[in-house]
Order: sequence, then structure tokens, then C-alpha cells
Amino acid sequence: MSENYKKPQQLNDDQTLRYCRHILLPQIDFEGQEAIINARVLVIGLGGLGSSCVPYLASSGVGTLTLVDFDNIEITNLQRQVIYQESQLKQNKALAAKAFLKNLNSECRVDTICKKLTESELENVVKKHDLVIDCTDNLAVRQQLNQSCFNHKTPLVSGAAIRFEGQVTSFSYAPNTPCYNCYAYGFGEQQLSCVEAGIFAPLVGVVGSLQALEALKIITKIGEPLFGSLLLIDGLTSQQHRFNYQQIKHCKVCS
Repeated sequence: MSENYKKPQQLNDDQTLRYCRHILLPQIDFEGQEAIINARVLVIGLGGLGSSCVPYLASSGVGTLTLVDFDNIEITNLQRQVIYQESQLKQNKALAAKAFLKNLNSECRVDTICKKLTESELENVVKKHDLVIDCTDNLAVRQQLNQSCFNHKTPLVSGAAIRFEGQVTSFSYAPNTPCYNCYAYGFGEQQLSCVEAGIFAPLVGVVGSLQALEALKIITKIGEPLFGSLLLIDGLTSQQHRFNYQQIKHCKVCS
């Protein structure tokens, strides 16, 4: 959480009209939408998952988005990273995503970080946000994110997609609940990348959208987030399976 406290913003008339389809939902109403516009969300990775997730965060009214990615757009990205254009090849992904989002919702504050973060830099960034979304395919970064989010009790939404398989899970870091290290202990960590194994383009849209869904549920405190649960998506059969997992004894992070 940021040390710089700001008085929570209330919806004005224009915002009430813009987000009226949310406000009509009794689970969200005005209170939930105001939680969204006051939320600060950190997104790590603007590839297939991140570029599918952030449009729904911005369009839903998330007040502040911080986008982190040091990669540039390549021709192979355009198969699935649909917010980027051919004219943006070689541009930084975070900056290109910011341009897309500002055209989508000019009221959304979008900050960018276009470099690899050190462990201490990542720690400092995480503590300034209310929620973190992991859209990376880097195991070391995921473990660092898990540690930082645990340190600051900042909820984390994690997703992955490879070939035709996708998965989503979330972590609250409440007492006696599992962290990413507990999850990885029980289910294993993704070892292959899209470069090595391939990826079916629409699948990243499904997983990225589910990550946005999870994030907004956590922000508005509605429904049942995937805390301690893993949702698996099989793109070939269109089947979904949900598995529960527990905190492991002697976990080096959360026990």
C-alpha cells in the first residue's frame, strides 16, 4: 500500500453513466464501482496474458494501472497479442499498451516501467499497489512476486497458458492460506515457454480475461476468488477443472 494517502474518489455523473452496467449489478452497485476506480493494480508482463487482461481492467474503470515489461513487440507476438499493431513493431510493450489503454479510457492513470526490476525495486513497486497480476512466463520473477506480495499482504492473481492448456489461481496471503510456493510444490511450475511449445491464440484471451475477472472480484469483494484453488482450462475439449490446494508445512515463504 502506498504511503501517500489520497481521499477515496467518488463517482461523478459521467462515471455513473459510463459504468452503469456494473452499477446495475447488485453485487457491485456504487460501492463496488468506487472500489474499482480507487484501485491501484500492478501488471507484470504485457505479452499474451497481460495484453488480454489490461483492456478489461481499464474499461472497467480501474483508477491506476502500472504496466511492467522490458520487451519490444515482435512479429511473432501479433498472432495472439491483439492490442498491438504492425506499425508498432519494435516498440516497448508497456508503452504500446499504455497508448491503447489511454484511447480506451482516458481517466485511467497508466504508469509504465520498461526495464527489468531488481528484487528491491520490485518490492518497492508492489507495496504501492492494492493488487498484483502475474502475466509472466519467468519462474524467478514469479517467486520474487510471491515473496513481495506475501511481505505486504498484497493479493496476487497468477495465470499461465501453453499449447492448448491454461490455468488461473489467486493468493490472498491471509493467515494459514497457501502462497505461490505452496501451489508450485503441489502442481509444479511451467517449464516450457510459448517459443518452445507453441500457444493457441484464443487461449491467452480466455486466461487473461479470467485474470481480469479474478482481479475485479477481489477488488470489489464479491463472489468466490480462486484463493487456494487452481482453475485448469483445456482449449481442445472446452473442459474446465478446479482443484483445491493447501498451505504446505515448512513453506519457506508463508509458514
